[in-house]
Order: sequence, then structure tokens, then C-alpha cells
Amino acid sequence: MFLRYYVDLPLSLGQAETALLEGPEHWVPGLFADAEHRGRALLTEVGFAVDTHRIDREVELELGRPYLSGSATRIPLTWRATSRERLFPQLEADIEIAALGADRSQLSMDARYRPPLALVGRGLDRALLHRVAEATIKDFVDRVAERLSARRTVVG
Repeated sequence: MFLRYYVDLPLSLGQAETALLEGPEHWVPGLFADAEHRGRALLTEVGFAVDTHRIDREVELELGRPYLSGSATRIPLTWRATSRERLFPQLEADIEIAALGADRSQLSMDARYRPPLALVGRGLDRALLHRVAEATIKDFVDRVAERLSARRTVVG
């Protein structure tokens, strides 16, 4: 399954790239390192809000090396649930920053996953899980955008 979500940032491409490339501790929401059990694994929680509550799942996050793709900067990432891995798909994605003008940029995420549990999982994905994945991606990108925008005064 493929997902894409994007949001505009009140940052120039240079400001947004600088904030993104400073390191995940500056832009990944809720990031913490679990040095005892997993070496340098990056852990965070992903989820979404329902009314006044959040539904979150802890994931292990793996970031690839940033690269240029046309006029955009991309960082590959993979996340996988740290518990009940068989019930939750591994997600592979690219976080991208691209220019929208002199003082604006766009943060986007292109994500791919395979529903778990074979045929049963595909049926559940069509019925509900794809919407959960969409809400999770949207929430993650919105939270990254907030953190990058907050860094504007630091890097700008």
C-alpha cells in the first residue's frame, strides 16, 4: 500500500534542510534512544488523536543517509513496531523537503507498507487499517512540521 502526505512550512528550503539535517533528535517527535537494549536504536511513538485521546504504538526507527532527488532533499526511513511485530506492518518511507518559493517549503512523506496477516490482513486493511495508517502518517508529518518550524528561530 502507498501513502503520501504533505504540509507547507513557513521556512525557506535552506532553513528547512538545515533543521532536518541537524539530526533526528531535532525533528523526530518523542524520540528517545534505548542504548541499553538496542545499541543506537532510535525509538519513538507514532499514532494519532481520537477526540481527546491518543492512540500510540512504540516503533523502532531507522534512518538512512540523506540524498538529493531533483531539487528536493530526502531521508529514507523505516519503522517497525517494537511489540506484536506480526500484527503491525513495517513501514518504509522517505521524508522530503522541497522548495515552494523563496520563503516556503514543503515537507512530505511517501510511505509504503504491506498489510500483515496475508489475506486476512489485506481485508482488514481495506476495511480499516489503511485509514489508521493514513492518520498515523498525517500525525507524524504534522508533528515533524511543528518541530521544524519551531527550529526556525534557531537556524534562521
